[in-house]
Amino acid sequence: MEDDPTTRRRRSSALHTADRWPITPFNRLFAPIYLLAVLALLYRHVTNLLVPATTTLALLVADLVLAFMWATTQVFRMNPIRRREAVENLNDVVAEEGELPGVDVFICTADPYKEPPLGVVNTALSVMAYDYPRDRLAVYVSDDGGSALTLFAFVEAAKFAARWLPFCERNRVVERNPAVYFGSNRGHPVDGEVEEIKTMYESMKHKVEHVVEAGKVDDQFIDGPKEQEAFGKWSDKFTKHNHPTFIQVLLDSKNDKDVDGHVMPNLIYVSREKSSTSQHHFKAGALNVLLRVSATMTNQPIVLTLDCDMYSNDPATPRRAMCYLCDPKLGPENSAFVQFPQKYHGINENDIYAGEFQRLFQAMPMGADGLCGPHHVGTGCFFRRRAFFGSPSSPVAPEIPEVGPDHVVGGSVRSGSVLELAHRVAECGYENQTSWGSKIGYRYGSLVEDYYTGYRLHCEGWKSVFCCPQRPAFLGDAPISLADMLNQQKRWDIGLLEVAFSRFSTLTYGVRSSAGFLMGFGYCQNAFWPSWSIPVIVYSFLPQLALLNGLHIFPKATEPWFWLYPFLFLGAYAQDMLDFLLVGGTFQRWWNEQRIWTVRGLSCFLFGGFDFVLKSLGVSTKGFSLTSKVVDEEQRQRYEKGMFEFGVSSPIFLPMAMAALINLVSFGFGLGRVLTGGWWNVEGLVLQIVLSGFGVLNSVPIYEAMVVRRDPGKFPARGSFAAVVVSVVLCSLASVMFSF
Repeated sequence: MEDDPTTRRRRSSALHTADRWPITPFNRLFAPIYLLAVLALLYRHVTNLLVPATTTLALLVADLVLAFMWATTQVFRMNPIRRREAVENLNDVVAEEGELPGVDVFICTADPYKEPPLGVVNTALSVMAYDYPRDRLAVYVSDDGGSALTLFAFVEAAKFAARWLPFCERNRVVERNPAVYFGSNRGHPVDGEVEEIKTMYESMKHKVEHVVEAGKVDDQFIDGPKEQEAFGKWSDKFTKHNHPTFIQVLLDSKNDKDVDGHVMPNLIYVSREKSSTSQHHFKAGALNVLLRVSATMTNQPIVLTLDCDMYSNDPATPRRAMCYLCDPKLGPENSAFVQFPQKYHGINENDIYAGEFQRLFQAMPMGADGLCGPHHVGTGCFFRRRAFFGSPSSPVAPEIPEVGPDHVVGGSVRSGSVLELAHRVAECGYENQTSWGSKIGYRYGSLVEDYYTGYRLHCEGWKSVFCCPQRPAFLGDAPISLADMLNQQKRWDIGLLEVAFSRFSTLTYGVRSSAGFLMGFGYCQNAFWPSWSIPVIVYSFLPQLALLNGLHIFPKATEPWFWLYPFLFLGAYAQDMLDFLLVGGTFQRWWNEQRIWTVRGLSCFLFGGFDFVLKSLGVSTKGFSLTSKVVDEEQRQRYEKGMFEFGVSSPIFLPMAMAALINLVSFGFGLGRVLTGGWWNVEGLVLQIVLSGFGVLNSVPIYEAMVVRRDPGKFPARGSFAAVVVSVVLCSLASVMFSF
């Protein structure tokens, strides 16, 4: 029987489709088989413990961690979903629901020297030029550094936007980041208007870069009394950690027009009050200030959060998000956010530092989408403002209604009463004795405020959706220095452990929350990320040291238990590789990804765990630091060639250098025994020799940096010497231990 016209119309107006991942049946079949092998391995360890041995205990602990992390991974393999949105149907469906919802965009920056203002400006311009009604778009820039340099950049951006936005619309420009548009070689039309716009952009770029280099805004660059008044509010006594609230409305959608006479989106600069005697909660605190300030000025129902270097790569992105946020089938009353994956430009051909995070930003979110939805990953996320104020069924009212999601803004963003209230809610003492950071807004208590906030929202009963269009919605910068990458992830590790061992632990609170057991257990995969350092360290050193002393710690090649180890190793690696390839990766990138996983286990996971313990004990550690977005050209060239960038002498490099040296020596020792006595002479050491060889293969870039290279990015001689000395000491201690 044919569908009636109403049913056909509704079906044709579907806002998105959801398909199951084709590999799901295989994952469900393979999981119990692999589980039996894991249980068999643990059984063998337990029976061997009847004869006390330090090596057996160490292997048991390492394999228990591996088993736990494998189990958390299976959560994301049981029901992954791939969604596709139908933007062409949005107007038909939304017309029945009312107008498109307004969007407040939050962009956070904190240091004009580590996060160049021109890059932040380009990010803002790319979202201001969205293919979306401008009167429903407001861009808020949070400058936690309180820098006049950043404000100047946005004053210039507001002028340039009046020409850039209509230019993008008339020419249907897709790359609406002007730096990317003018820097690409894709055959852009060359005419008078293009050249004129490019000249304007180069002029703005020159002014901004000159001001940043000079460290101040000279009078020659200040245009008119309004700008003079704005910059006159800055004082030499202002510092990054001590300055009053400063809010400047740069564009007002009700009054400002572009060169074609069309309205401009709101553009508002916000620098919250900072005091060295007050707690500011880093980025989470800045975002909560933006939530309150925006509530008093525009209070759009949707909030988009962006990192300052994560520019828009697709002008249709907000419409894609609305295909989920406006879809009645998803239950808007329970839908908290739509998360886009983090994608990066400028990554070298084989992604030597695994900066794409294919597993974290694509494979896992698709798996979580089959449960409560993906984790929040800090940027590229469209939130429903209401989600920050309590659970779907139990709203939490803020201290004043003007900062709540239901507040209706009465005046212009430039009106005195609106600005007065906006300044008040941005004061550093405003949150005292309120629920901000605990029950409403971004949640405090972890350096990874994104992960923690998304987790808490899921625990309250909210859902989320993963949107991964073919064209990346956003593109950002990934670290191209090994030290920068490891230090950034060490900061993540500390924040994740803060969640894991809090009263809202994923292992105790999460599994019993409204998110459900599986989702709560899946959150453990990230919360206990740093625990990977335990098996990585054990398997990078213990079998190798035992091999050097002629002691076998694995079954002999003639024993049935021997084949359990290749199955577990190859099964895990093959499934991981399959996941990686299916989300668009290549074999070479997967190989580099597994190599970097070992590097992380010997560096940022380990040091992040140490710092967390020290912080928990009240011992002061190095404070929060931004990842620099400034790129050295020579460093960039080495990165493009696929060379690891060491350069600086740092303790974080010591364990990986030691592992590289000890694996090389033990592998050579094992091969020597094979060549002199044949395989029958080493049948109990086969697995240890193979494991050492695998370690050597993964350490090739480290050997090159220590021995072959002479460029500034080589492994520092002092670091190499320290690694050799400590490795010799460790081998000596192992020889004494294994002699008993």
